[in-house]
Amino acid sequence: MNKKTFKPSSELPAGFVDRQEEELLARDLLISNIKKIMAKYGFQYLETPSFEFTDSIGKFLPDKERPSEGVFSFEDDKKWLSLRYDLTAPLARYTAKNFNNLPRPFKRYQLGTVWRNEKPGPGRFREFLQFDADYIGTSNLFSDAELCFLISEILISCGLTKKEFIIKISNRKLTKGLLEKLKINDENKQSIVLRAIDKLDRVGFEGVQYLLGKGRKDKSGDFTKGAELNEPQIKEIINFLSIKDISDNNFEKIEKIAGSNQNILDGVNELILIKKYFSLLKFENFIFDPTVVRGLEYYTGPIFEANLTFGVTNNKGEEIEFGSIGGGGRYDDL
Repeated sequence: MNKKTFKPSSELPAGFVDRQEEELLARDLLISNIKKIMAKYGFQYLETPSFEFTDSIGKFLPDKERPSEGVFSFEDDKKWLSLRYDLTAPLARYTAKNFNNLPRPFKRYQLGTVWRNEKPGPGRFREFLQFDADYIGTSNLFSDAELCFLISEILISCGLTKKEFIIKISNRKLTKGLLEKLKINDENKQSIVLRAIDKLDRVGFEGVQYLLGKGRKDKSGDFTKGAELNEPQIKEIINFLSIKDISDNNFEKIEKIAGSNQNILDGVNELILIKKYFSLLKFENFIFDPTVVRGLEYYTGPIFEANLTFGVTNNKGEEIEFGSIGGGGRYDDL
């Protein structure tokens, strides 16, 4: 009787890749450029562990109903540990632990690997390197404007021209106020609505309508349950998202939608102030776009995304959906 020899698979789990020298050398050059700019702006370099207690990061994940689904976790000595999902929740934990010893404002940046237990796809990995820069301890919206300016400077230092990217700006208070106005008060429904809007670039307005309604089936056959809103609610949200490039005239359109809703009015006023700060910085490489909501729930005010303005192709020459190349926002309650 022949005994079979066990041969381990040489394949990788879905969403993970080997990275070779050419890519790593290019990455090291980009990191070097980023570090120079962070030092120029007075940011301190910080490193935190790859693992955190699951309780410390679970409440900040996109899906509050299934917090353990988005992270890689295991139990250790009767406590659950998780690989970090991003670098922001660990920063919140670090700040809470060291609050009395930190300068005000505390300007920190970090580079580190993060892991996401999500469905992978073209250009969407479950392990990747993330860069993070934050201001802690300031309510001044000039810091929000300066971060956008800083991101622009980083992208230019990495080889892009001003015409090859754009920074989209919005405010989480706009969508929060809209949900209030439409009486969408259930937190789970609110989360589904925000995630649906966040997928607009990938699924289009029709896909968002399905996700706001009963749900949507993607090309692979996977079904995503929708928010189950009624038709008037869906129509109002789609109309709101259709207001592109918020000029002074379009600010007035949003104020009309707001009526007396204070969150929307506050959001508009904050955007007007940031626009003034952009003028002081002589920063023009931006547009206001209410479809920017960001997927994570901890954002409370101005939010932004950096997007390429040209098509990206894969190694087969096929144009692929690339999504944003950076993003963030204010999170006053974290």
